[in-house]
Amino acid sequence: MKTLLIVWHSRTGGARQMAEAAAEAAGQEPDVCTRLVAAADATSADVLNADGYLFVAPENLAALSGAMKEFFDRTYYPALDRIQGRPYAAMICAGSDGSGAARQIARIATGWRLRAVAEPVIVCVRAQTPDAIQAEKRLTKQALAPCAELGQALGAGLALGVF
Repeated sequence: MKTLLIVWHSRTGGARQMAEAAAEAAGQEPDVCTRLVAAADATSADVLNADGYLFVAPENLAALSGAMKEFFDRTYYPALDRIQGRPYAAMICAGSDGSGAARQIARIATGWRLRAVAEPVIVCVRAQTPDAIQAEKRLTKQALAPCAELGQALGAGLALGVF
């Protein structure tokens, strides 16, 4: 049995919904254990015990959210040189762009020597005012579809040994 670790952070619910959609789809693969863990609760043992990863976070001020960055800060060195070659993908919930957070995850994953197996999924919610940015997000099925597709692909790839 392979393990897909989905580490997520969300303050207003968008990234959480994205992570849940991916986890549900990946969980349909019988030979894959999907673990959905909040960034604040994820440990280096979680990272070390997984066969593949999906990192899901919002972009805040054109960068990766602080809580997700803190997860990487806590787990980076304990996992360094112990997880190289494992597959990963990323999903970003963004107000307007998302590419800054995606680049940060890619740079961290490069340091861990992980292997990107998909382009980042960026769901843009177009939140541009303080009220819209801070409001609880409710993503549509259409917005969540690429998240589920990525989760399904990661699960299937792990189960088949493609990654």
